[in-house]
Amino acid sequence: MLPEFDWPWRLGAAVLTLLLVAALALRAARKDRREYARFRRYRSTARRQAMLRRWLLESLLLFGGSSIVLLAVVHPLVGPLLATAQATAPIAWLRDALAGGLGIALLLIALVTVAVLTLIGARSARQEGGVVMVGDIAALLPRNRPELGWGAALSINAGVVEEALFRLALPTLLVVVTGEPLSAFALAAVVFGLLHIYQGPVGVVATTVLGLVFTLLYVVSGSIVLVMVLHALLDLRTLVVIPVTVYRVHRVPGTVRFPPPPGQPSAQSAVATEAAAEPPAGDSGA
Repeated sequence: MLPEFDWPWRLGAAVLTLLLVAALALRAARKDRREYARFRRYRSTARRQAMLRRWLLESLLLFGGSSIVLLAVVHPLVGPLLATAQATAPIAWLRDALAGGLGIALLLIALVTVAVLTLIGARSARQEGGVVMVGDIAALLPRNRPELGWGAALSINAGVVEEALFRLALPTLLVVVTGEPLSAFALAAVVFGLLHIYQGPVGVVATTVLGLVFTLLYVVSGSIVLVMVLHALLDLRTLVVIPVTVYRVHRVPGTVRFPPPPGQPSAQSAVATEAAAEPPAGDSGA
């Protein structure tokens, strides 16, 4: 179980937490919002791919690097934090209720349900001309084959580094401050949601709820690998499955200059412009 923390440890953890969260929040509120607004105006796939590549590298360095540094300091508390959280009354009751294979069965049912609903939704979206997005994320959807690769890479990277930071490292640091496991996990999930401010208020609410769900899955299951895989699969659904099944972007080559942005990315409209001359790589097309 968790040890008692003296005030110097609590103070040091509080200062480190404030510095980290403040840096992440400032970056999200200024840099991420500014870059995403610019990304939405890009017509050249070369510019879009360059930004996607930059975001992938920055996420790997920032979130992955922060996770490694924090876990190097607080890793002895990761196991005790999880055990203490699982021993609390609501989590213990839930774990008992899901014991005996019921939890695995429910997880499999949930995965099959999501897969079936995705296929049904994709078919309906093709007929109706678009997918309803939760939050301002339509511009992120890949628009051709090369962008699909970056979408897949971003999805897998997010599943690993974001879960390592917001389900392992940050809660373990926060529990030194709060002294209580569930509040530490909940606060980390809220920070996770707020860092998606570039997606607008709806996106922040949706990702906060999603962060709480991922947190609950981790605490109940005790497996961070499971949550990483589910996170990556969910992002792959958005950035790979939907663009392929709805917009057929895998049929669009990477030498297409996009027309002014419609409400949703459209592979058909991109193909229609393929015969046009591709602008120089340095042209933003904005």
